[in-house]
Amino acid sequence: MFWGLSSALDLYQEYIKAFKLPDDAKADAEEQPAALNILICGGADPRHVIRTLAKRYTHGCKPKLNFYLLDGCAEIMARNMLLLGLALEPPESFSLVCKAHLFMDIYGNSLLRPSSHHYMAAKARTLLRVICCEDVRQNVAPILNIDALKYKERDGLETAFTFWQPKEQVFEIQRFWEQRVRALLGPRYDHREGAFDWDLSMSLKDREAQQICSQEYRYWRETGVAFVFPEYEHCKPNKTLAAGLVRNGRNYVNRGYVGDIQTGPFCGFGLRSSEERMHNSVHGENDYRATDVTERNLLELFHELQTQSVYEHDKTLSRRYGSTKLLMTPLLSHNESDVTESQQSYNKPWIPVPDVQIHFVSSMDILDMQKGCSRWDDHFDIAFMAHNYFSFLSKEFFRALHEKALFIMETKLLTVERKEQVKKFESNVKDILKEAGLRPCINYQAINAKNMFLKYKKTLGGDGDAEDKFSDEDNDTNEEEANELGLYITEIEESQPEDIQIKQQIEVHEGDVETECNDALGQD
Repeated sequence: MFWGLSSALDLYQEYIKAFKLPDDAKADAEEQPAALNILICGGADPRHVIRTLAKRYTHGCKPKLNFYLLDGCAEIMARNMLLLGLALEPPESFSLVCKAHLFMDIYGNSLLRPSSHHYMAAKARTLLRVICCEDVRQNVAPILNIDALKYKERDGLETAFTFWQPKEQVFEIQRFWEQRVRALLGPRYDHREGAFDWDLSMSLKDREAQQICSQEYRYWRETGVAFVFPEYEHCKPNKTLAAGLVRNGRNYVNRGYVGDIQTGPFCGFGLRSSEERMHNSVHGENDYRATDVTERNLLELFHELQTQSVYEHDKTLSRRYGSTKLLMTPLLSHNESDVTESQQSYNKPWIPVPDVQIHFVSSMDILDMQKGCSRWDDHFDIAFMAHNYFSFLSKEFFRALHEKALFIMETKLLTVERKEQVKKFESNVKDILKEAGLRPCINYQAINAKNMFLKYKKTLGGDGDAEDKFSDEDNDTNEEEANELGLYITEIEESQPEDIQIKQQIEVHEGDVETECNDALGQD
């Protein structure tokens, strides 16, 4: 609920790859769109937005981008605003490493460092002014647009930002986390470490999440703290993980923690890196944790956002903790009333990103799209949908897509559900997309792969029942390209002509033997 279960994508790169458009500023204007409307349903975090913006400088053609973020509750919208504000924080506020660690802290840890807790509260006060005053929004965060939100949802944003302040608003995340784990495991709770190892070894690592190390995964399942470095202590509650906030006078009522407790926040930035050395392992022990890969990827993305230039990673910044057993000390207790440090304000204008707007859409609009409401007809060029929003997918939903559009569906690959359920989910998605007339971007029938995403495209006069035609170039997908596409190729053993001939001879011989036996029985 608070993070996605798939890797971050450069959505513009996916679009030009799907339709094989030239990525050149000198290309014919008719071949390149002037603007792209991008819908992200249930993304749960801004990973796709951050990566798309960071990689924007690499493209020769830069159309205007309009992101439409649709999530289930105001608390997730508020959290997305906070993470976007952190990613676009001007370089004079933080060093690159400090920004990456701060992002990791708020993004995936149930408990924060005191400095991270202070930033969360201070930034929430700035965001509260941003959503309440148009002049402040234009000055600080002109990239944001909340015009489509209902007043009730704006009130929900205000409630969330106020709840994130210290002192009176207590959020007992440790108690909520333990209650969820106990409810999930039941009688297996006393043997929970074995259950955690089973989920990691038999499910996640078998589904291309080998980068996650057992120690960091077990510690996250036990405490909710995913990203750990030896020099940090986590003791303050991460209030951005609260949901269902209702104000009751001066107090707040919430639903506790209702997010993911089985996969973890490692998928968005921690599974793949452009440096292959970070994926080295010896006897199943990784050199680097998913935490270290996440750190390295965030350093790259934040550098590109700030400088619009290629990032060269300093190898001394990456610590090889994959096979190191860190001493996990008991978590420190905290007191919400001990916040006496000076309250710094983070109200500087965000890093400017020309020709980009991020629209926050009402959660009720997903129902209109599901019914094929004319207000959204022919509106989006790219649409991404999380696996837990599959129930909203219908044939009428695709009326919201432009006649030349890309649709990306997240699968259940990185969940701990049974393989049969994962395959059934993927099959159901393919059936709906075929019925709606969408065509696959990749020949899924020819590639025996584990799909993190299903990528389909809508074309003018497209027919999902028509026979798909793929060139040899489309089918010749190497491992590196497959990882970028969210595919993980496994080898398929092909029968050689000699093997086929031998099999035919065996079948003929078996048929002759059976005939002779029947004749002998008939004579008896």
